[in-house]
Formats: sequence, C-alpha cells, structure tokens
Amino acid sequence: MKNETLFSNNPSLTSWVEVPVGSDFPIQNLPFGIFKTKYLSPVAGVAIGDFVIDLVYLHENGYFDGLGLPAGIFNQKYLNDFIALGRKKGREVRERVSELLGHDNDELKQNVAARELALIPIQEVQMQIPVRIPNYTDFYSSEEHATNVGSIFRDPKNALLPNWKYLPVGYHGRASSIVVSGTPIHRPKGQLKLADADLPIFSPSRKLDFELEVAFITCNETRLGTSISTKEAEENIFGLVLFNDWSARDIQQWEYVPLGPFLGKNFGSTISPWIVTLDALEPYRVEGPIQAPAVLPYLMCVGNKNFDIVLDVTLVTSQEEKLTLCRSNFKYMYWNMSQQLAHQTVNGCNIQVGDLYASGTISGPSPGSFGSLLESTWNGQRPFKLEDGRVRTFLEDGDTINIKGYAEKNGVRIGFGECKGKIWPAV
Repeated sequence: MKNETLFSNNPSLTSWVEVPVGSDFPIQNLPFGIFKTKYLSPVAGVAIGDFVIDLVYLHENGYFDGLGLPAGIFNQKYLNDFIALGRKKGREVRERVSELLGHDNDELKQNVAARELALIPIQEVQMQIPVRIPNYTDFYSSEEHATNVGSIFRDPKNALLPNWKYLPVGYHGRASSIVVSGTPIHRPKGQLKLADADLPIFSPSRKLDFELEVAFITCNETRLGTSISTKEAEENIFGLVLFNDWSARDIQQWEYVPLGPFLGKNFGSTISPWIVTLDALEPYRVEGPIQAPAVLPYLMCVGNKNFDIVLDVTLVTSQEEKLTLCRSNFKYMYWNMSQQLAHQTVNGCNIQVGDLYASGTISGPSPGSFGSLLESTWNGQRPFKLEDGRVRTFLEDGDTINIKGYAEKNGVRIGFGECKGKIWPAV
C-alpha cells in the first residue's frame, strides 16, 4: 500500500475535534512534538486543530494496546526513543490516533473524562525542542540561492562553483545552539572587516540575516563504514521541520575562506516544534528540477522526491510593523533529501537518531522568493522600505522573524506551525 493511500491521508476525513478553517493541523496531519504545561513535565503529543493530544495518557489508558509500544515511550523529554522505533511504528501510531479522532469513533468522543484529560488546549502548552539533536548538517541545495550568492561575492558569469551540480554541498554545523521556536536570539559578535578598512574589527554583527530552510530528522542508527542509498533514504527519515539558520553575513564573509561558516552561523538556529511526518506529506510529492549534467549513479533517484510546500517569511519590527519578506517553495530544491542523505553517508559516515539535516536557504526564481535578506537586498545594495518610510537592509534588534509553511491539495492543508525568533541585543 502506498503511503498516499493511508487511511489517515484520506482528504474526506473529518474529526469530532473542531478544526478551524485554515488550521495547520487537520486530522490528515497529526504531527508529533514535545510539550509541557503547568501540571505536566515534558511529554510527547500530537497536534489536532487548537488542541494537543497527550500521548502518555492514551498509552497508559490502553488506547494503543496491540501496537507493541514500550512502557514509558511517550513519557520522555525528547522523541528520540519513539522515532527510533522506525517509520513503520510511527505510521501505526499516527493511524491509530487518526482512528480515535475520526468523527464516527466514540472511544474518546463519548468518554468525557478521558477526553478532557487527553485533549489540552494548545494555548495552555509550551512547546519544547522535539528531539535531542546529536548532529547537524546544513546543505546548500537551492540552485537559485547558490547562484545569487555566487553572483554577489564572485563572478555572476561563473556563480556556481565547479562541483555544485555534481554533489549536494554541505557542512557540519553546531547542534548545541539549535533552539525551538519562540527562543530569542542574541545578536552575535565577532570579527568583521569593513569595506574601507585595512584591518578587521571586533563588533556586534551589522548584517544579521535569516535563512529560510526546511530540515529533516533521521530515525535510524547506522554503523560506521556503511552507507544509505537513495532508494533506502526515506525509510531513515521520520519527518520535517521548518528551520531558520540565522546568519551574520559580515562575520561570515570575513571568516569563511578557507574552511567555510563558523561564528557567522553557530550562534543560533531555530526549528519549529512539530515534526510533520513524511507519511502526512505523501500526497504533496512533485517532480524536482531537471538535473543536468546527469548525476553520478549513487545519487540517481526514481520517482518524485520533492515536495510542494509553500513557505512564507514575515518580519515584525519592534514598532509592530509587519512585512512579508519572502514567499518561496520547498519544491525548488535542486538536490532532494534522498540525495542529501545518500551523499552524507556514501563515505561511510554513520547517522544517529535525531540527526538534523537542513536544506540550505530556499530561494525561488524571482526576488520575492529569495530566502534571505542577503539576496533580496543584494548584500545591502537594494534596501527595502517599511510602511513608515524607513529604509532597511538587514535585521535590527527587536525584530521578529516568523517562518510558516504548508502543503495544500484537495482542500487539505498540512502545516508546520510557526518557526519564530526575536533578535535581542548583543551581550
């Protein structure tokens, strides 16, 4: 059975839980996350409409009997042990939750006491980082973004480096500074070299930027010396989150030769708290860009490996002025997730449960779809205006960046919630 034909993906499904029009979390989504309340320490949950389902309650009260789940699997501060059970087990839990929430299922619907304990209003919860992230890789897989950056800093006629269309370029980032949506980010400090100066200075960044990305999370462990093929890759991917890889462009520009990003990136990255499963996204597969020249055999894929996910980036200033900075789409990615994971492991690199692999900045073909201010302002040469007439190039203290994403088809919207962060002054 194809995942697209899963019971839980049926676009005609409705729930006895009220789901507002335009909600990111219809019954066809059911993403997994970690939440806490005034009365509950961090535990696993599933989002439905404006509620969170307490998976600990369902498990301890027999609603998952027959699924063979270990005791206490949801009563943990991270999802790692649960997703380590594999995509098949995650699929079984999602299918069972879908069944329980179906409009014609009375198991929870008619049990008032159970319903009140299992369903928690989303405004009463505080979302946590969903997984313990052992390792983090950031790719550079949008051709439009790579071309723009190459044009800004190098030669527009030779914007892409010679290796770019032969392999998914990436680097290992700092896992410890990845934070959940809502966590403030302090403006980073470091060395930067002004255009008219002979020597670098030490200063808070003057070119703080966002980067619009989507990241996938792995659910298996592999042995050192083994690799994962493109055919096997998706069975190792539990789901996706939104990702903002904050960047200090001036620090980055001075430091990145010869070894690449360091202090310009590792001060903070933000992820959305809900992991949207690959199963939920199955109906939204699309063909990716034509890859020319042909890729090497280990990177060849069969079938549609890209996903049609609309992505928006909104700026809210300290004066509460709101401005859409970008609208892009995950479908633009030149290198897909299966190719990224195959390349990551082709040399024998082992993966771990909870590893996070970010797409790199996602840009489309037009300025309104550029996934960073570096591109949309062309490194500050093309400022944008706020409604009050002020001119801006990069982020200021007090700014909030909010990334949202959703896939939509047949009247069903599969959303990710928010990926939000506010800039605090340097310390």
